[in-house]
Amino acid sequence: MASTLAEVYHNSITRYADRTSHVMYERESITYRQFGERARELQRLLLGAGLSAGDKVALLSSSMPNWPVCYFAVVEMGMVVVPILPGFSGEEFDQIIRHSESKALLVSDKLYSKLSRETLESQNIVIRTKNLGVIQAREGAGRGAGEGAGDGAGRGAGEGVVPGKRKTPAPEDTAAIIYTSGTTSAPKGVMLSHYALARHVDVSFGTFPITEEDVFLSILPLSHTYECSIGMIYPFAYGAKVFYLDRPPTTSTLMPAMKEIRPTLMMSVPLIMDKLYKTQVLARFTSSAVWRAFYSRPFFRRLLHRLAGKKLIKVFGGRMRFFGIGGAKLDSSTERFLIEARFPYSIGYGLTETAPLLAGAVPSEVRLGSTGPAVPYVQLRLDDVNAEGEGELVALTPCVMQGYFKNPEKTAEVFTTDGWFRTGDLASISDDGFVSIKGRLNSMLVSASGENIYPEEIESILNSLVYVTDSLVTEDQKGKLVALVQFNYDELERKYHGFRENLANRMEDIRREALNYVNGRVASFSRLSEVEEQVEEFEKTPSLKIKRFLYARKGAKSTNRK
Repeated sequence: MASTLAEVYHNSITRYADRTSHVMYERESITYRQFGERARELQRLLLGAGLSAGDKVALLSSSMPNWPVCYFAVVEMGMVVVPILPGFSGEEFDQIIRHSESKALLVSDKLYSKLSRETLESQNIVIRTKNLGVIQAREGAGRGAGEGAGDGAGRGAGEGVVPGKRKTPAPEDTAAIIYTSGTTSAPKGVMLSHYALARHVDVSFGTFPITEEDVFLSILPLSHTYECSIGMIYPFAYGAKVFYLDRPPTTSTLMPAMKEIRPTLMMSVPLIMDKLYKTQVLARFTSSAVWRAFYSRPFFRRLLHRLAGKKLIKVFGGRMRFFGIGGAKLDSSTERFLIEARFPYSIGYGLTETAPLLAGAVPSEVRLGSTGPAVPYVQLRLDDVNAEGEGELVALTPCVMQGYFKNPEKTAEVFTTDGWFRTGDLASISDDGFVSIKGRLNSMLVSASGENIYPEEIESILNSLVYVTDSLVTEDQKGKLVALVQFNYDELERKYHGFRENLANRMEDIRREALNYVNGRVASFSRLSEVEEQVEEFEKTPSLKIKRFLYARKGAKSTNRK
């Protein structure tokens, strides 16, 4: 049981030296030994540029084998890595690098162009992640750093630059600062210690064990805590192999890659599986009156789902034993399909502040609508429980953050007086410990008669319609519920045969159909008064969640619970 990421690193590059560690699909692959060699070279450059233990190093890059190389190279020396989600804007990149006080930048070519000159010039050294070559450095920094820097002296640095120093990190030392992409506020820097991230390896193994024979396919940004902890640090700790793609994970790129890679594990957000189900399964089984008649009957639906599931497993390479889904709520109709298809999916729940896993159900124990029970080493409870048995989910975990960087006020707000972390999510817990998340407390609405309304539940019903791409439920000025809906015009055209030529005539019927569909499935106090088309795509966070605060109606009555 390691207590620091440095221990994880040294154990893996030694124990699994000759095994393949990371592969860029159709390009390069490296062994654990080569991983260590690359890490040491990067360390020489950073030390030669004058960086020392405790200094911050920003990591802004797309996924590639050198991403984990950069991550471990930084934390192994006692420096602090600052992974930045590629989905932030250029201005947000600048703000995060400035706020984090980063002294060095590890950046991919594409994202380099989004940074301001001021930000680039503030760094001791800027290094390209693709080949670990120096892009730019302050006068003298990084020159000749290769010789001797690995032993801590940093000898050979250019004139005028004081060589940096390294140290063996302690469990309580900060390893990473991860900036959240909140839906209701500006990003906050979450400080995670070596101990928190190292113990998360034990949490992951206790939830679903892996071996060095496992093959991971990584399709999410590595700067997302979910992918970083479970899809990067965890397989590295056990000598597994991880594949990356150099292209977006669309259906056309994923299918051939999975057929060749044949992964055994991968992590995903609900969006990918939701889209696959709605466009490949639901669209087919509702394409004609005959299919719809069969599909509407539970017995035939389950049979069709089972047949589709066998095909889906084959499409995923035939070896998948763990398809983790997290980051947002999975649509209930999609989850019902996965259960009836007997696809080995797993639901996980957690937050950046808890590194992230708090609850999870392995494929053999999944339950519709639940995120599963607390994972090993974690305790969960409900605070401020209401009459329906729901309350704020709070957690006690060895993987909790140290706090928000330079923000003690916000840090104090998210901890209870007895030291448990407030998740900000409203939840219920069954008698046997399974957790069901209702929604974010700060997005919950209260009806005129006092009932709690959870926009996420209404949105889940809307999003189950094959012709709905995304939706958001808000209040109008009178406190009535309104749904903003982004429609899928390809599906509408398929449904109405030439719909695009008759947009004005059909849209009112489509909106009314969606309205009636929802209102027939929710409580009376959660019924929508109107469905409006959201023509432009919703503005989202880098983790693909809608920025709710941008769509709050001006003048709407204030019923949100604080």
